[in-house]
Parts: sequence; structure tokens; C-alpha cells
Amino acid sequence: MDLKSGYPFWAIKNGLMHAFPQLAKDVRCDVAVIGGGISGALIANELAAHGHEVVVVEERDVGWGSSAASTALLQYEIDTPMIDLAKRYGEDDAALAYRACADAIHQLQTLAGDIRDVDFARMHSLYYASRRHHVPDLLEEMALRQKHGFEVSWLEADALLAEYGIRAPGAILSQLAARIDPYRMAYRLLTRLEKRGTGVFDRTRIERIETSARSVTLHTTQGAQIRATHAVFAAGYANQHWLDQHVAGNRSSYAFITDPLNTETLGALSETMVWESARPYLYMRSTGDGRLLVGGEDDAIDIPSRRDARVQKKARRLVQKVARAIPGLALTPAFAWAGTFAETGDGLPFFGAHAQHGPRVQFAMAYGGNGITYSMLGAGLIRALIERRKHPLAALFSFDRLNR
Repeated sequence: MDLKSGYPFWAIKNGLMHAFPQLAKDVRCDVAVIGGGISGALIANELAAHGHEVVVVEERDVGWGSSAASTALLQYEIDTPMIDLAKRYGEDDAALAYRACADAIHQLQTLAGDIRDVDFARMHSLYYASRRHHVPDLLEEMALRQKHGFEVSWLEADALLAEYGIRAPGAILSQLAARIDPYRMAYRLLTRLEKRGTGVFDRTRIERIETSARSVTLHTTQGAQIRATHAVFAAGYANQHWLDQHVAGNRSSYAFITDPLNTETLGALSETMVWESARPYLYMRSTGDGRLLVGGEDDAIDIPSRRDARVQKKARRLVQKVARAIPGLALTPAFAWAGTFAETGDGLPFFGAHAQHGPRVQFAMAYGGNGITYSMLGAGLIRALIERRKHPLAALFSFDRLNR
């Protein structure tokens, strides 16, 4: 599955950080994790840290799928507003989902501090109204978040312009957000796991699954087999290949990154990520070396050749959108790219077993703009399911919610 176009910055910046072997012989383990991106790395790390014997396999080079194209905005704010989730699932479940994402940012901060050198930094998040008629909905959203303990405040138009240079009728300012280099994080996690005895194999494709009451057997295209007690499919958007049921729609998102900017040009953007209420939304955030990463212009194109041809045109449109939102901020793309992402109908992920494959095969489908925070909280959820423990998010993030 071709997941990206152009020149994703993380892969250019970091290069091939470590060479993992291809699986050449049969292996046994407690849990087989399929997917060597940031989702698979976080899940494998969680399982190995709690005593499970893990094997990780990736069909490409590690990190070379969606993780290389991710813009890695770490937010508790879900693409679906809390007020809309509350209407669909009830206020308690909506607040539960948002709190879980907030907790995941703190967990990522702890893990990044342990791993080190992954460009993690805490930030603020500014969610501005793209149109004046969006303001009432944003005020209602802010009130519900405040009710459930989130540290948010409202900025009027004059304050937005004075503090951020943004011309908009108002915005929610959240105190909790963060950034990370997802490609580097995946590599460093998996390299550490390999040093500690976990089998990590790339360029190893799974072509067939066999399940029984007590085990899962994964067959590779090279003829090797992995015999495991449990399997976790954390292969990003390629996970949908293993399900007959359609659970998400693939789209393309576009991004560019600048050369390093001086502190005066970045201003408050150096510590605040920005996104808007229009859909598809414009978003931007800084990096540790002072670059500005800008993304958006999402479309329904899921044909690699057509996506490839649109990258530069979409980058120019993003430059124009930034100039309209922040008059006087003229940006020049240094690298531009596009990547496949998937959207669920409610903006929530899927974690857990699916009836098609039985209880020993778990799926980690961290879809939407919160992919990395979803993967972090999903790591604990998947571990609980494997260990047959109850988890407060199990029902809300299960495939069963499609039947509600």
C-alpha cells in the first residue's frame, strides 16, 4: 500500500536510523505485533515492558509507512468536538474519550523523556473559528470542556490578532498539547526493544493468518511462520486489508515544512499549535529547530499517482491559506509531501478483536488526526484485552459500537 507522496521531512531529516533483519526462520512468541510504525512501536513497548515476549514485523523499512508522513500534532482534542460526541454517545463517554487523550499526552511525555532525543515538547493548542457563525459552537464546546476539568480559555478577535497575528473572530486556547518526531520515536523505541531481546524484523510481509482456540499462526511471503498466543495488527491503514467490514474511509492530507525561521517570525507559534474550525482544517505547528510545519487541504483522493501530482499545488494553496489567516506571514516550503489517512464516522479509533478473526487477534486502528495519542492510550487498552482485564475504554473503542 503506497501511503505517501513527495518528500516527508522526518525520513529526510533522520535517514535510515537502524537496519533490522528480515525474518528468515520460524519463531514463537507470546504476542506478534504487525506494524513497525509509531503505533506498533508503542504497543510493542507496552507489552514488552510488562513481561510479554513480543515479536514485531513490518512489511517496509521501520517507520517508512504513515509514521514518516505524520505531522504529529499531539492533542487531546479529537477531530469530532466533545459536544458532538456527547450527542452521539452521551456526555460521560465523550468526556472519557477526551480525558483518555489528555492522559496519553502525559504518558508520551514520560516515555519520550525516557527515550530522549525525539523532539518532544509540550505546547499549547489554539482552535480558532474560521467563520463568525462558528463562534457559538466553539463557545459551547469550551463550556463543556471546562465542565469536565479541561484548562481552556476564550480569546476574542483583538487578542488573537495581538498575540498570534491571526485574523479570526475568536478561539479556544488549550493549555495541553505537544509535538514529537514520530519517525525517530518509532526507531528509537524499536531499537531499544531489539537490544533488550525483542525480535524486530522489517521487509517481512504477512500474507495469511490462521487462528485456533489457543494460538495464531502468521505466514510470511518468505515462507517463515510466526506462532503466537496473540496477534496485534498495528499496520495503520493497511489494517483494513484484513477486514471484510468497511470501518473507515481513506483520504489524503498534504503538508509542507519551512527552513528554520527566526524567533521573531515564529512568535507565539513557537509554543502553540494552531488549527481551525473549517473542514478540512488548516493546521500548523513548530519543530524544535524552529521550522513551521503546515498541513491540511485534505481530499478524497486515494490513488497514489493522482496524490503525487497534487503535492506542489496543494503546498501553494496551504501557503496562501496561512497568508490569509496570518497576514504578513509569508512562508516558503522547503519540503512538501502528502500521506494517506483514514477517517472513522465518529472520529474515534478502533481497538480490540473483530468477530471475523476471533479473540486472539487484536486490531489497533488509531485513525484520525489524533493517531499518535490514540496509539499511546491504545497500547494500554490492547494490553488489558490480552491480559483479560477490564478497561474503561474497551466498549467505546470496540467494533461493537458500529451496531449502536
